[in-house]
Amino acid sequence: MTTKNYLSIYAKSFNWSGFFLPKKIYSRCSKLYDFCRTIDNIADQNADLEIKKKELEKFKMKFEQKNQQDSVIKNMWDLMSESNISKKIVNDLFDGVESDLKKEVRIKTEKELLVYSYRVAGTVGLMMAKILGVKKKESLQRAIDLGIAMQLTNIARDVVEDENKNRIYLIKNSEDTFLDIKKIIYKADSFYDSSFVGIKDIPLNCRFSIVVARRVYRQIGKKILQKKDISSYRKAGKIYVSNFGKIIQTIFSLSDLIMLFFIKPRKHEKENEYNLISEDIVLNERI
Repeated sequence: MTTKNYLSIYAKSFNWSGFFLPKKIYSRCSKLYDFCRTIDNIADQNADLEIKKKELEKFKMKFEQKNQQDSVIKNMWDLMSESNISKKIVNDLFDGVESDLKKEVRIKTEKELLVYSYRVAGTVGLMMAKILGVKKKESLQRAIDLGIAMQLTNIARDVVEDENKNRIYLIKNSEDTFLDIKKIIYKADSFYDSSFVGIKDIPLNCRFSIVVARRVYRQIGKKILQKKDISSYRKAGKIYVSNFGKIIQTIFSLSDLIMLFFIKPRKHEKENEYNLISEDIVLNERI
């Protein structure tokens, strides 16, 4: 398998914020994204469900065997060694993607939503933080918060696309689908808020990049809320932040960066949510 810079192809918001990373760190983050994107591409390809399952199992086996012929896998094992990334975190990611390989996916409870969001995105936030050199347990927890926040944003943005794949991640609390979308965005906002103080422990030369990524991705939720109802939401198609919007959010991020110098450590606000996730996954063994 040849190495591709999937970060520049698929992840426009993250690639934008990656511009502010040192070149060496950007390269390492790109290798992580290549691995995650490769797994996602297997699950999202237009193919029979059983074919997807077999391909994912084949890739997982190659990973377990540390296949050095596959550059994506080799690079991932190198990252794990260099950044003290537990294999359990990667297995959590595999579990999350595998949970999507069903004829029908339905998230029905708060716990199911949190566990899924941790597996497919909280893991990525945790691995990214380790690559950036974050050591404190509390800050690594908040890196998971940022990953979960971004996944909740994805869920709110991709309702129509997911419906077409017979995947429903919205918890149905009412007959008003747009109200359920708004609730997901408000939940995402609470995780974005919780993540902020953890950025303080990211090395200074990498800090601004994460501040920008957090603010740009959060803006997607704000743009969704502007649609007012489900009809205008569906007509809008996939909602994203324009390049001009990214420039504006990057400028606003300067104030966030300054604020981080004055913010004080505080108790983790997501303890209850972590307890729910920990009923299925021992997070302390990952951090």
